[in-house]
Amino acid sequence: MDGVNRFDGNSLSTEGAAAADGRHQRITGTGTCGIAVMAKASAPGRTKTRLVPPLTFDEAAALNTAFLRDIADNLLLAPRYAPIAGYAAYAPPGSEGFFRGILPPAIGLIDASMPNFGDCLFRTIEEIFARGHGSAVVLNSDSPTLPTAFLVETADMLTRPGERAVLGPSSDGGYYLLGLKTAHRRLFEDIAWSTEHVAGETLERAREIGLDVYMLPVWYDVDDIEGLRRLAGEVYRPRSPRPAPNGHEPHHPVETALLMQRLWVDGEFTRRREGFAQAETAGAA
Repeated sequence: MDGVNRFDGNSLSTEGAAAADGRHQRITGTGTCGIAVMAKASAPGRTKTRLVPPLTFDEAAALNTAFLRDIADNLLLAPRYAPIAGYAAYAPPGSEGFFRGILPPAIGLIDASMPNFGDCLFRTIEEIFARGHGSAVVLNSDSPTLPTAFLVETADMLTRPGERAVLGPSSDGGYYLLGLKTAHRRLFEDIAWSTEHVAGETLERAREIGLDVYMLPVWYDVDDIEGLRRLAGEVYRPRSPRPAPNGHEPHHPVETALLMQRLWVDGEFTRRREGFAQAETAGAA
């Protein structure tokens, strides 16, 4: 594997037996980066509720499942270019069966069910290190078009000498990704989660402990109507047939695109979409 061979001198091992259908084994070792998407089991009325309306609760739950599948696909694409192992850090308790049913076997599972979101993140970071990876990354579940290059860049920065964090800021003031070489609990303390202050407060915690932070480009979350509009624009725009792994070409979310095509041709959803577009036009006038 070219991605693994770029990091000379690091011991590597494989975790578990290869799947019968030939899917990749998860690699571990000091030269590997474990990336876990923070995943919530899909349930109408409990997932992606900020997208209701224009979606129904059932549609929002289906979109959550599509996002998780597409992010898993991105996590399996990234190891072509860097030694990355993909995980889903799941909640609520007892939902492991749901994730085994929708995700490829090559995506490992981490029980991240904790009362506080900061504790969920830190527990995930600790578990990734416990599984033998040299660096650990938590990733949001709201960015199915996140460029694969951002994951590769994160893994690369975390293999370089020197202590640092990698932060991927979201356009809403949060972050879509946080990568670490050491589990720093302070980065997850005294944070106003689910607000526009998350990224700024995380940077402040890093300054408190003297931790350098490498910043990735800003990306967006699909957790409101504006994010849904941007997602639709990326899903339907022309794509490069062979996007460069070092570029910022959005990842094409196949499952999400198929779902949105089904919703877009539904008359009721189309009318709702047009209604929001007309309201946006009137507001801009």
